[in-house]
Amino acid sequence: MHFLGIEIGHAATRVVALDLEAATVAAEAVAAHSWVEGLPDGYREQDPASWISAADQAMRQVLETLGNARGGVAGIGIAASTGGMVVLDENNRIVRPAKLGIDRSAQRQADEIARAFGGAPGLIELCGNPVDAGSLAAQCLWLKQHEPYHFQRAARLMTPQDFIGYWLTGEAGIEAGSAATTGLFNVPQRKWSGELMEFIDSRIFDMLPPGISPMQPRGQLRPALCRSWGLPDGVIVAPGSGAAALAALAVGAAGNGAVVADLSADGSLSAVSDRPTVDFQGEASILCDASGRWLTRMGMANAVSALELVRRHYGWSAAEFEKALASTEAGADGLLFLPYLRGEITPRLPDATGVLHGVTLNNFTPGNLARASAEGLALGFGYGFSRLRDLGFEPAGVRVSRDAGPAFHQLLADVFGVPVASVAVSGGSLLGAAMQAAVVYFRLNGESLGFDEIAGYIVTMDDSTRRDPDPQRHEFYQDLLARQQYLVETLHAGGFL
Repeated sequence: MHFLGIEIGHAATRVVALDLEAATVAAEAVAAHSWVEGLPDGYREQDPASWISAADQAMRQVLETLGNARGGVAGIGIAASTGGMVVLDENNRIVRPAKLGIDRSAQRQADEIARAFGGAPGLIELCGNPVDAGSLAAQCLWLKQHEPYHFQRAARLMTPQDFIGYWLTGEAGIEAGSAATTGLFNVPQRKWSGELMEFIDSRIFDMLPPGISPMQPRGQLRPALCRSWGLPDGVIVAPGSGAAALAALAVGAAGNGAVVADLSADGSLSAVSDRPTVDFQGEASILCDASGRWLTRMGMANAVSALELVRRHYGWSAAEFEKALASTEAGADGLLFLPYLRGEITPRLPDATGVLHGVTLNNFTPGNLARASAEGLALGFGYGFSRLRDLGFEPAGVRVSRDAGPAFHQLLADVFGVPVASVAVSGGSLLGAAMQAAVVYFRLNGESLGFDEIAGYIVTMDDSTRRDPDPQRHEFYQDLLARQQYLVETLHAGGFL
């Protein structure tokens, strides 16, 4: 039996086939789609029709690889990059290109919404999160103010994943994990915010899709697509969810208290909870996870860039960087690196730059630079970990989304003070979408398969990557973290960061 995942990314659409019996990925394919060109700075838009074309192309490649096994496809899940807005008219025609979550053109509208509700603190009190420029809320207000003709034509507003779900089934719907990314959702209470909708426009509630339970399908694959793709009738389509929710599921974080360190370019530290946990300091976002729980997420914008900078500078491979890191002592002989090369999300320093502090004639060596960059990154995650503890989490360990090498894993364990280990295979939100489809399929057919059970079956930890903390080094890094945060606060207060 196979379950498929479709993911609409910024540059391409990917499709994967999960072989449930073997608990492995049996096939995968990628089809590129392009940006709308000639737009002003900050605009990032795509034609949703190109997603359909790319999804069809990648789907056919995957099914060709499966061959006769395509007859065992039972369900499809959907994921997409966070944020964005698709606008359809009353005849389901695309009104205009879709704005993506990385589009910043609606920043003024996001600021306008914030001012109306008492700034970020007021929005957090109201819904759990501030409103981002890439959210459907800000982009909808932008559409109303900048393109009133298109706004008047609008009959349906959808996230990218829900648009693809609508194309697959003909059934409109949105699951809480997707709704939580729109900026219009009261995440702790899992309901739409009437106050936010009324502020933007009273029509919005009627434009949004109806809610779907994470345990229920959004519908069946349209017969025309079943025939075109050579699939059996009755293939279910799962509701889909937010990218962060499905990525957490893909690394097995489906139970209360599970914590994941994502070391990808879209880095984060996330924790699953049975209860909503709102960060009134505004550093952590609260989302709905794919299983009906909540997800507390702290973004780490430099999870990849800080280490890549040093590797690129010295022309090192990943193995050579690992060797340099392992050959140096904790503390990098006094060299301290604030790795905010792309600004930072946690702590909230959007305009920050990197800082190398404590340089002497003796410590400015390749090995110490490798150590300082790795420690700067690990301490950033350590700050997020301390904030999770402040919010009431008591993690017994941390799952790492990919194997970053034994020396860096040991560094993370020493900073966190708990064991860390990476998953054997991480398919990101794409694999999570296929896993969600499996749970929904079995629930629909009378089997009480839970998200934690499918995660335990599909996701295995690579025991060879497990590292336990050294108590003395953990104490050392707690002191270094305090020093780093003092430096951050001092430089930021002085306008230098």
